[in-house]
Amino acid sequence: MTVRDAARDAYREALPALLASLVGGLLAGVVLSGMRAELRAVPGLLVLVPALLATRGNVYGSLGARISTALHQGLIEPRVRGGDERLRAAVAAALSNGLLASSFAAVAVFLILTLFGDAVAPLPVLVAIALVAGSLSGVALSAVVVTAVFAGYRRGRDPDTLVGPLVTTTGDVFGVLFLLAAVRLVLFVAGVI
Repeated sequence: MTVRDAARDAYREALPALLASLVGGLLAGVVLSGMRAELRAVPGLLVLVPALLATRGNVYGSLGARISTALHQGLIEPRVRGGDERLRAAVAAALSNGLLASSFAAVAVFLILTLFGDAVAPLPVLVAIALVAGSLSGVALSAVVVTAVFAGYRRGRDPDTLVGPLVTTTGDVFGVLFLLAAVRLVLFVAGVI
């Protein structure tokens, strides 16, 4: 196989995922642009959005890479089984890391905006929104990543090629959708709406 053939194969595998990522990012932007009322109701939320979306990409991209490596090394089988301790541990670690990073991001946004004297929602509101959005998107992303990596591997595709664009796309779309749901839920519980 020549370098040219390898490059052609890599582009052929990656291009559909990259195009889906582009469309997903645009969809997430449309949802975010429709969140004007929520962004006004929770000062500082717009500052929190990029941190939460980046967290999804980093944490669940790492999950996909970890699963992909385990598949290549023969440590796990490409099917979901409740008894696969390595797979359960990887998903649990990703969920825990996602929630921890979301909480940290909320606290950091609160402290930075307070330091600069900008308007910011109360810390419990920001943390609650980050945790609810992190939990919902974490479960969805874990399911999507595991399913896509296993399906791609069984079909002879390199899971490493799929993971990046897949996590970017689903992380942005689910992240913004679940952020909207989290804001509405937290504001409802707080009695604001």
